[in-house]
Amino acid sequence: MPAARLSDLTSQFPGYDADSVSVSVAQQLIRSFILPITDTETLPLKAALGRVLASDVVSFINVPAHDNSAMDGYALRGSDLGDQPSTLQVVGVAYAGRPYNQPVMQGECVRIMTGAVMPEGCDTVMPSEFVLSETATHVTLPAGKIRAGDNRRLAGEDLAMGSAAVTEGKILTPADLGLIASLGIGEVSVRRKLRVAYFSTGDELRSPGEPLDEGCVYDSNGYTLHGMLLRMGCDPIDMGVIKDEPASLETALRRACMDADVIITSGGVSAGDADYTRKMMTRLGEVLFWKIDMRPGRPMAFGRITSGNDSALLFGLPGNPVATMVSFYFFAREALYRLMGANPPEVLTVRVTSSQSLRKKPGRTEYQRGILSMDAQGMQSVQITGSQGSGILSSMSEANCMVILHHEQGDVSAGDSVDVIPFQGLV
Repeated sequence: MPAARLSDLTSQFPGYDADSVSVSVAQQLIRSFILPITDTETLPLKAALGRVLASDVVSFINVPAHDNSAMDGYALRGSDLGDQPSTLQVVGVAYAGRPYNQPVMQGECVRIMTGAVMPEGCDTVMPSEFVLSETATHVTLPAGKIRAGDNRRLAGEDLAMGSAAVTEGKILTPADLGLIASLGIGEVSVRRKLRVAYFSTGDELRSPGEPLDEGCVYDSNGYTLHGMLLRMGCDPIDMGVIKDEPASLETALRRACMDADVIITSGGVSAGDADYTRKMMTRLGEVLFWKIDMRPGRPMAFGRITSGNDSALLFGLPGNPVATMVSFYFFAREALYRLMGANPPEVLTVRVTSSQSLRKKPGRTEYQRGILSMDAQGMQSVQITGSQGSGILSSMSEANCMVILHHEQGDVSAGDSVDVIPFQGLV
């Protein structure tokens, strides 16, 4: 972690108020503080899916290694193609892995299979389906069907020797594994997994399977946080439910500092008398902001906790289930990717028509759960899922997108365009 104090960052933002930070300022502050972890490990290629590449994978060969055929057909000299059908002598056959090793002269051709090395002298392939007639020794080709150079894959066309096949910071996909394997490389260096400790706070919380006392609720945030962290490729450390009691919170935060790079809490960061998390964060570290001008999720803290020689970044998320998820996706998610050393996956924003009017006060950013659909003409529109209360977790399950109503934006009328982020690629 950088030695600079978090509070030093605020000098770049005139009028900064820790109890009233805009979404964009909060995101910039978090982004400016993040430094990626540097620890790496080497893994067999098949174990590296979803991991963050620690250094460029450089191709030491051309891929493909030789010019080869993109089709089953006949390899020939492009100069033999004319404005009239032409008959060429078939002098051999080339298979993938078994090349034809003799030069091909003018007026000659070679029967060739897809992927086979182009014979010496050949630069063009006539697909089999275009052939007018063929025997074991001769083939008649049409005029005007192809041009010289067609249906030939060039050496290095996919990857040139010395070029970066996959770059540092890439989250490895199945295609990446195949690409690396095509270079003859069987293991890669990746960043170690980011360790993220998380817990929920609240005397009213019960774990699934426990009796539900009057006035109590089951903890859902621990499960959504676990799922979101696991899907991102983090190493989640489940610390369960911590009571709203100073000694318990201090013990949990200090233990998390020893075990994790990042701590995520849900609940306890508002200004209520029983919200001890906020007080303990101030005691054990420093906090950059407490409240963001957004809905849902206004009470959210970001800072750093220190215990002895150990420290960890801390995201204090609000306790209401939807607010927890929204705050995670729009603040913690990018920060965690950057801490992993990853290039954060791009979040797609699309502009679509709202099928209904939406109430919105200027001066805050709102994230409303929506259902994005397409009509028979291919036009997209969005409607919200119903009540947008921050405790209605079913709205997140039902939705397939988030409607973003920006800071200065006011009411939306039916037929107006709004920004929408589809869940695909986000969640």
